[in-house]
Amino acid sequence: MLLTKKPGSAQAGARSPFVHSLQRGLSHALPTMDRRAFLRRSGLGVGVGIAAGSLTLVKKARAAGGDGPAVGQGKIEVKRTVCSHCSVGCAIDAVVENGVWVRQEPVFDSPINLGAHCAKGAAIREHGHGEYRLRYPMKLVNGKYERISWDTALNEIAARLQELRKASGPDSVYWIGSSKHNNEQAYLMRKFVSFFGSNNCDHQARICHSTTVAGVANTWGYGAMTNSYNDMQNSKCALYIGSNAAEAHPVSLLHMLHSKESGCKMIVADPRFTRTAAKADEYVRIRSGSDIPFLFGVLYHVFKNGWEDKKYINDRVYGMEDVRKDVMAKWTPDKVEEACGVPEATVYKVAEMMAKNRPSTIVWCMGQTQHTIGNAMVRASCILQLALGNIGVSGGGANIFRGHDNVQGATDVGPNPDSLPGYYGVAEGSWRHFANAWGVEYDWIKGRFASAGMMTKPGITVSRWIDGVLETNDNIDQDPNLRAVVYWGHAPNSQTRGLEMKRAMDKLDLLVVVDPYPSATAAMAAMPGRPEDLNPNRAVYLLPAATQFETSGSVTASNRSIQWREKVIDPLWESRSDHMIMYQLADKLGFGKELVKNYKMQKIKGLDEPVPEDILREINKSVWTIGYTGQSPERLKAHMRNMHAFDVKTLKAKGGVKDKETGYDLTGDYFGLPWPCFGNPELKHPGSPNLYDTSKHVMDGGGNFRANFGVEREGKNLLAEDGSHSLGADITTGYPEFDHVLLKKLGWWGELTEAERAAAEGKNWKTDPSGGIIRVAMKNHGCHVFGNAKARAVVWNFPDAIPQHREPIYSTRPDLVAKYPTHDDKKAFWRLPTLYKTVQQKNVADKVHEKFPLILTSGRLVEYEGGGEETRANPWLAELQQEAFVEINPKAAAERGIRNGDRVWLHSPTGAKLDVQAMVTERVGPDTVWMPFHFSGRWQGADMLAYYPKGAAPVVRGEAVNTATTYGYDSVTMMQETKTTICNIEKAAA
Repeated sequence: MLLTKKPGSAQAGARSPFVHSLQRGLSHALPTMDRRAFLRRSGLGVGVGIAAGSLTLVKKARAAGGDGPAVGQGKIEVKRTVCSHCSVGCAIDAVVENGVWVRQEPVFDSPINLGAHCAKGAAIREHGHGEYRLRYPMKLVNGKYERISWDTALNEIAARLQELRKASGPDSVYWIGSSKHNNEQAYLMRKFVSFFGSNNCDHQARICHSTTVAGVANTWGYGAMTNSYNDMQNSKCALYIGSNAAEAHPVSLLHMLHSKESGCKMIVADPRFTRTAAKADEYVRIRSGSDIPFLFGVLYHVFKNGWEDKKYINDRVYGMEDVRKDVMAKWTPDKVEEACGVPEATVYKVAEMMAKNRPSTIVWCMGQTQHTIGNAMVRASCILQLALGNIGVSGGGANIFRGHDNVQGATDVGPNPDSLPGYYGVAEGSWRHFANAWGVEYDWIKGRFASAGMMTKPGITVSRWIDGVLETNDNIDQDPNLRAVVYWGHAPNSQTRGLEMKRAMDKLDLLVVVDPYPSATAAMAAMPGRPEDLNPNRAVYLLPAATQFETSGSVTASNRSIQWREKVIDPLWESRSDHMIMYQLADKLGFGKELVKNYKMQKIKGLDEPVPEDILREINKSVWTIGYTGQSPERLKAHMRNMHAFDVKTLKAKGGVKDKETGYDLTGDYFGLPWPCFGNPELKHPGSPNLYDTSKHVMDGGGNFRANFGVEREGKNLLAEDGSHSLGADITTGYPEFDHVLLKKLGWWGELTEAERAAAEGKNWKTDPSGGIIRVAMKNHGCHVFGNAKARAVVWNFPDAIPQHREPIYSTRPDLVAKYPTHDDKKAFWRLPTLYKTVQQKNVADKVHEKFPLILTSGRLVEYEGGGEETRANPWLAELQQEAFVEINPKAAAERGIRNGDRVWLHSPTGAKLDVQAMVTERVGPDTVWMPFHFSGRWQGADMLAYYPKGAAPVVRGEAVNTATTYGYDSVTMMQETKTTICNIEKAAA
């Protein structure tokens, strides 16, 4: 599909009539508007309307600065980049003429998107040349945003940060990173915050898939999707649970549709009949929050009928017998139906389909993760797959679709509060490892922190920063409350408890928003709140970041493949790349030289910017744990130039293909070198397409379960049984992870070079900077450096060793709360107290379920993404969905006198109320309502247009569902509860 820029819109400062009319006309668009009415109301003439419908037309345009020849008269370049929306990783060829991105094409050779785009991807050029972006730095003055210079902004922000650091310590500042940052920027931000002296940083994954990362990593070793979208073409059965891939990850569904053509059975379990469910062979409506009863109900029938893979369990799984006893006792068909609403015959049918059509796979998304027991739900899915022998098998696995283009990479190497890049913890040994990689003294970093204790203490999570501001200081496990927050590419409307977030924003001393689109943060900050909350000394700044199309860098798709984005255009207006801003702010704060010590600098518009390739090389030299070490910039770029070389099912490069530019032989590589890609780039590990696959040699991407939990537990063996080794391994028994001691015991130490022995002495494979231990174990002996162990069906370091169903804190079923109560309250959990039973029992005592009898859940639309600010600012997408709405069942609607299209008020136990349009539909059951979570810009009935920076408000604005969502957090990760809360709905007065 080709997209064309509107006339004159590439010129700095220009606003087309189309843009002005959209801004005026769509502050609250009519719910019944069709495409033609949209165009007519927007003031488009016939000519522009034709252009909108015929997207191959190229209009005359000039470069962003207004100089140079018109399009059609200059040099044409094609830049290969990757869509910046969901995590599929669709490749795009951007056609650039005289600095103007004039059109785009999907990459037909891409083994991931196969020449396809969804609506968002097809409109991506507008994101690069978008007209609703923040154009220059701004400051909030007397309730209005005023333009300031970059020097003024950086000087004032740095001065404020230094003042707060001196007065209250480095932990008084909270840094919210982005899952839109490329790997290099995400990594650099974690390094930046470390040098500032704090672990108080986080990003989108904490409210997206942190329960997945924790649950999966603690089951079999790594917290990531095990297989790939492509590998689903080898599946015989697929269970989608809490995943609406058709809208959230549309191109991913192409692979499943190809699989269905080969006979794959498709099951969808969801409280809502989704567009994905419409493609399913079997749709199962479960009560929101009841995933464990359903999954263990399925497992009950697997065990009862002897469908489990007994040899696989014996050889490669620890604790399954304990799970069997628990499941058979607790999750009989009657109890399953009571808890999740699914009759025995349906549960049996699902179990039979999964068991008799192997390999079978499970797909889950935020429908499963965003719960107070999200970690347990995730592990229930893992356990079912282990029982069926589906992990480490092509066509099987756990296909966990991430929500943002680089949420996987940002989680892997970015600003997590409990780990350094690569999931190295915040213990002293990890800090010493990175001090060495960063070329600074460990004691210098230590001196940046408030104390040695704070250096090794995980920070507050992004889901709870508001409590870091509002909570009584005595209850916080750090000296100060939070006094400043930096929103660096993150949408506040994606977080729960919107009313309290507004209060917390008002109380801050400093709020900084760094974003191409200032997001709802800017409007929330400027909107008047309660007078008693407003800090009279608060300062608010907006900094215009460049998009990912105005820089280069790598991005990790959900399947762990890494792709390199070429820079498409120069940063528009006064925007600057995120890594340039990080360097400039670090320089003002006094650690700029340390931050970029290992990088060359390049000039962008006359300003110094770290070279992204050098940042990736530093990642390659330090992040051994998850194998981000083999993907050099050169290898990744060769993959991008030679996409045609890779098989669309296996992702493996065909033999004899060499990159013409470098001569690099791609033979045997898997596309994007999916991590772990072990050792130095020179080792030429091909990447790991399917994790834990013993049918392949470790140097062909094979593996086994990670030995990360010891060798024995209560007298039982935690290492794999004899014979359960990767193909060709010299050690055919289970074995622990490799370190200098094991290498010496095996007599392999002499196979290291002299330099490698010096570097590896006293180290294990994760901290050996030479990569020698990895080379010897894997290349010379075919053994996996992380050992060969059993996966854990029982996880003893979690609140529930075996996953247990616990009712949501806000439940409509007090009878089930009595049977399945939530956790006890926790003190100083992620530095903050976290309430469970206190809130749940009060809700029952107050009969909150009678006042709010409807379950409120949320999800995605195909037209918009994430917080929605950038996609709702895209006119091509804005016309597709112009209204925030709530889906309500005809029975529930009739009881309230609501008709389709009516305006309604959605009321929450928090006191919030949302003014939205009713969509009366049987997609949801009578007990459930559903809202998309992409909206912001309206606040309890009021349009926030006046509070956005001038010209930077999105085209479509609507109520954010998370203004109304309630309190509740996962007991391991602080994942927010968004998918199961309660509400009531009433018809709005005419």
